[in-house]
Amino acid sequence: MSDLYGSDAYSPVEIARRIEAVGETKARMAALPLALLGVLAGAFIGLGAMLFVLVKSDPSLGFAASSVLGGLVFAMGLLMVVVAGAELFTGNNLIVMAWADGRVSTGQVLRNWAIVCLANFVGAAGLALLVFASGQASLNGGAIGLKVVQIAVAKQELPFFTALLRGVLCNVLVCMAVWMAMAGRSVTDKAVAVMLPVMAFVAAGFEHSIANMYLMPLAMLLQQSGLAGYPAVTWGGMLGNLLPVILGNVLGGAVLVAGVYHLIYKRQPPI
Repeated sequence: MSDLYGSDAYSPVEIARRIEAVGETKARMAALPLALLGVLAGAFIGLGAMLFVLVKSDPSLGFAASSVLGGLVFAMGLLMVVVAGAELFTGNNLIVMAWADGRVSTGQVLRNWAIVCLANFVGAAGLALLVFASGQASLNGGAIGLKVVQIAVAKQELPFFTALLRGVLCNVLVCMAVWMAMAGRSVTDKAVAVMLPVMAFVAAGFEHSIANMYLMPLAMLLQQSGLAGYPAVTWGGMLGNLLPVILGNVLGGAVLVAGVYHLIYKRQPPI
């Protein structure tokens, strides 16, 4: 069927079937490997966020240039998840396709999301601790650390509905990146598929819950070490950001991507 598209890429119908099969496997995975892969994914996304801050902290770049370039380097995180193999909460919202076809239960979906989200936090916050201890934030005359705190404070101060909608828009693009990566057969295919949607959501300032799990703990560590000049980033402030962003991520990925594609392809004959 993929020959109809003039390439060796999987067709959209084939992608839908692959997403369902992968979702079923993810939902049934044992807790320990699921958690460990979740820790890796949190760290991978944190590494992408680290590079994003590096770009954004350069005052010689204009707003648009730093946003687009920052988005491109951030894409490394999702590419590592897709190619190296890891369990990312936002991407796993696509498991809803397997759920909608009755291949997994509601409990299995919620179990996967709970374990992976918590493990992503461990990986992202753990990387924040390592980056803090390494002194990386002091590079460029301390501009990196200042930018981390500035970004985290802005996230903490977002109104609930704004954070929710930015979370929705973010995960529409993240799940489309994962969806398109499933069309590819090579690492190059996957890299091309991932980079532009991720660049778009980062450059647009949308909210990714797992990236925030890296940036906000790192900001708290930097402020506790004496970096002043901004309002304090707190655990309560981080929770106030993560709750609407996680909800928005679920709505964007599970409903607007997985749900819509299920409605489109559920009556298609098996490949």
